[in-house]
Amino acid sequence: MEALRAAHLHDEFRALVLPGGEAHRILDKDAVVRLEKADAGHGGRPEIDRGDLRGLLLGSLPGDTVRWGAKVTGARPRGDGRHEVTLAGGSAFTTDLLVGADGAWSRIRPLLSDATPDYTGVSFVEADLLEADLRHPVTAEVVGGGMLFALGAGRGFLAHREGDGSLHVYAAVEADENWLDGIDFGDTDAAKATVLEQFGGWDKSLRALIADADGVLVPRRIHALPVGHRWERTPGVTLLGDAAHLMSPFAGEGANLAMLDGAELGLALAVHHDDTEAALTAYEARLFPRSEAAAAESARSGALLFRADAPQGLVDVFAAHG
Repeated sequence: MEALRAAHLHDEFRALVLPGGEAHRILDKDAVVRLEKADAGHGGRPEIDRGDLRGLLLGSLPGDTVRWGAKVTGARPRGDGRHEVTLAGGSAFTTDLLVGADGAWSRIRPLLSDATPDYTGVSFVEADLLEADLRHPVTAEVVGGGMLFALGAGRGFLAHREGDGSLHVYAAVEADENWLDGIDFGDTDAAKATVLEQFGGWDKSLRALIADADGVLVPRRIHALPVGHRWERTPGVTLLGDAAHLMSPFAGEGANLAMLDGAELGLALAVHHDDTEAALTAYEARLFPRSEAAAAESARSGALLFRADAPQGLVDVFAAHG
């Protein structure tokens, strides 16, 4: 929220918030509701469709700000804090301030750090159920109006309602890194059957989150950088978002942190407009402890979600926080 206020987009953001999106319910593998909380209406953790947020942010920029189709393939230092960035197709440019905001597999990160994302031990299979209330009413009722956590030992379903009435679903499985390689995602029916083998004995209404999914299934291995990832101050270059602090999604802070990183970097550059290195030093001094705390929380939450007595651990956390 702080980042959106800094960008003068808070009011527009509020207009796009999903009504009831902060509601959540926790179920066990038998679809027994173990905890349910309605949206309190105070907007403490508002939910918005990713597409709407992307559109809001892009729409606030002058039309020629983003150079589309310019895929970065590498970068190298040129001395005196300048860096050369190479694009697909062979063209290149040189800049005196390079900000790597290029995600999990950043091409800019190697300028600062040898760290690479590690597999967390959890894989997702992503699915959608369209027009849920009309076409999948039983499943829509199970999910409710906000977020669903249906959990068991080593696996679970995470689902939420989108603004267009669809349900967005992740089937999560603790598995070897190569588990997804054994699934034929080109054959959706076969892929569904293979994924659902991991949920034998689960209630039919939960299995339907995959069995009745519309369209293709999408595999997602969950990776993370080491908790506390940081680097030595290097002239002319820094990172933000997943490039700086990729973490698992179990704390729900990835997009929030990326926006805050961008806002704080911009403000630091404005304050230290005549000293880029002072700006980057000030930015990173706040970035590192903030991202370390969030990454640690995310790692703890991931372990909590899928432990042997799941969903009890998550129930206890939500109950303790009212």
